Amino acid sequence: MRRANRRGRSAAPRPRSGGGSPVALTARGGIVVIFAAGLLGALLSRWLDWSLPAGAGFVAGCVLAVLTTRPADLLTLVVSPPLVFLVATALAEFLTSLGEESLLRGVTVGLLTSLATTAPWLFGGTLLVLLLSLPRGLPDNVRELRAKLARIRLFEEEENENPVRWEEAPASPGDRRLHHGDVD
Repeated sequence: MRRANRRGRSAAPRPRSGGGSPVALTARGGIVVIFAAGLLGALLSRWLDWSLPAGAGFVAGCVLAVLTTRPADLLTLVVSPPLVFLVATALAEFLTSLGEESLLRGVTVGLLTSLATTAPWLFGGTLLVLLLSLPRGLPDNVRELRAKLARIRLFEEEENENPVRWEEAPASPGDRRLHHGDVD
């Protein structure tokens, strides 16, 4: 069976390779997966008064995200889990503290308590994302970023190599006096 592409030409269906995942998320999609799993786990943890769902949900989201994110986007995904964890935990604490007498105190105490009890899960999830992304292409992403930064730095060095601007003629001491209205 043939499909027609945008320009009307028929294209053969692409064969699926058995090596990759059928789902390929962007870095943003992976971050959303981590956030959703972390938020769901944090809400369950708060409602059940048990810290295990918060950590387990976050780690499960991290593993799912790193396995389904495109290899080209792994660098962005690797640096995101700590911030995503903080935002998901803060949102869960805010949502579960809405009916309390002092919202600010409830969110602050709840956030600090949640972060203290789930810190090992945060480190574990972040480490898993890093370790699982290494064989999927993270070192290539780092090399590519380094090469881009080196090109930018080289361009800036070439630009600043000769700081003299030839289009601007330096003013002589006599010219300055004439421009300021001083007469000899």
